[in-house]
Amino acid sequence: MSSKYEIIIYWSQEDQAFIAEVPELSGCMADGKTYQEAVANVEIIIKEWIETATELGRPIPEPRGRLLFA
Repeated sequence: MSSKYEIIIYWSQEDQAFIAEVPELSGCMADGKTYQEAVANVEIIIKEWIETATELGRPIPEPRGRLLFA
């Protein structure tokens, strides 16, 4: 895995696909027919998200590691 951002993966019955979300990068998500495909796709999207933010001069959050949810 190339990124250090937390990735949350779940099955979407509505989409009939695995969804991979990156909570620390607003709007950063991907899907895939398999768990592995969703992870591979979201790694590409993370890279593109960071490249786009850099081009636009927007801040890129540092990975915080495991997020805690109550």
